[in-house]
Amino acid sequence: MSEKATITLEGKNFELPVITGTENEKAIDITKLRDLTGYITLDSGYKNTGATISQITYLDGETGILRYRGYPIEQLAEKSSFLEVAYLLIYGTLPTTDQFDDFSKKITRHTLIHEDMKRFYEAFPKKAHPMAVLASMLCTLSTFYPESQQTNRPWEEVETTVHRLLAKISTISAWAYKNSVGHPVVYPQNKYNYVENFLNMMFSMPTEQYEIDPVIVQALDKLLILHADHEQNCSASTVRMVGSSHANLYSSVSAGAIALWGPLHGGANQEVIEMLQKIQADGGNYKKWVEKAKDKNDSFKLMGFGHRVYKNFDPRAKIIKKACDDVLNKLGINDPILDLAKQLEEVALNDQYFVERKLYPNVDFYSGIIYKAIGIPTEMFTVMFAMGRLPGWIAQWKEMIAAKEPIGRPRQIYTGETERNYVPIAKR
Repeated sequence: MSEKATITLEGKNFELPVITGTENEKAIDITKLRDLTGYITLDSGYKNTGATISQITYLDGETGILRYRGYPIEQLAEKSSFLEVAYLLIYGTLPTTDQFDDFSKKITRHTLIHEDMKRFYEAFPKKAHPMAVLASMLCTLSTFYPESQQTNRPWEEVETTVHRLLAKISTISAWAYKNSVGHPVVYPQNKYNYVENFLNMMFSMPTEQYEIDPVIVQALDKLLILHADHEQNCSASTVRMVGSSHANLYSSVSAGAIALWGPLHGGANQEVIEMLQKIQADGGNYKKWVEKAKDKNDSFKLMGFGHRVYKNFDPRAKIIKKACDDVLNKLGINDPILDLAKQLEEVALNDQYFVERKLYPNVDFYSGIIYKAIGIPTEMFTVMFAMGRLPGWIAQWKEMIAAKEPIGRPRQIYTGETERNYVPIAKR
């Protein structure tokens, strides 16, 4: 017999179904609550509301578990590649050799963007934020491929859009950086793999070829994997909400990028570096700022420590910490900002105040350090996040469309004025 939940309202009992997920997560199905009772639920920020049933990502913040399609993030980061993980998220299974080769070739085939898009870059103000450029360009792609705006296309046609997005986001992102510093763009080269190609487009110059370091390539590949999906977060939910109106995939992903841009979501790693710069400008006395963070009457917070979801150690941080150490050791950089970061890390891992509160360094802390070490400016940090998150957005959109989910339409509790009569302006 299926489990039921009973709710009592105005002296009447109503039974609601209970749903149990494969990891024993339980939910009360309130789909018909309003029809049965006339009531709705109020859940500001949707912290206790399941908006969908998904098979993509499992996250347990209490025990520090993150799995894509059932595979532990630790195994994927150690043994897989970003494109393989992208395939896993979108298609639901790890690819065979033939499937992966075909997938990779199709993405490589679409790395160029239309030459007319170069004019758009030229039209942006010199100080345009790369994230604004990225979101605009992602949406603009739909105008170059108008067939993408048809909502009921067969998957084979939608699949081409998927390949284009995965291929072109690295070119769009690298060119956004080049435009921000006034450098000529570098075209993609098919001889490179996904991450190598991006780095080459970012840092090569007409007179100087960027030397691709395998340690950096491996670190960035891991970061992209770790950012690839994270359950029903703000940006993923935005992609699903926009897509539920049958907006095309380009537009839906563009909306996800805008959501990610917010400092409470994708901007955290940028805030880590800005915090370190602030401490350095104040003389570099990190102990003073640690004490400020401990003072409950002080508004200062150490960015990059603890996590809204993970109540234990962020499993992604464990993985990327080693990659961070490898990058810093390989490059041998003497940067006071990065020295400060390592000192703060030491405090957080050993100071009883932080240990008791489980305020461990999270993935944003280490990703910001890696990006800075290899020369990626802070304004590009969220763009890097978006590149990694794209496969997850695509997978969420695909799952939502396949399930024929209804258009998103939350309810509200109205607290404004009750009915009142109009008064002519002369009598007010």
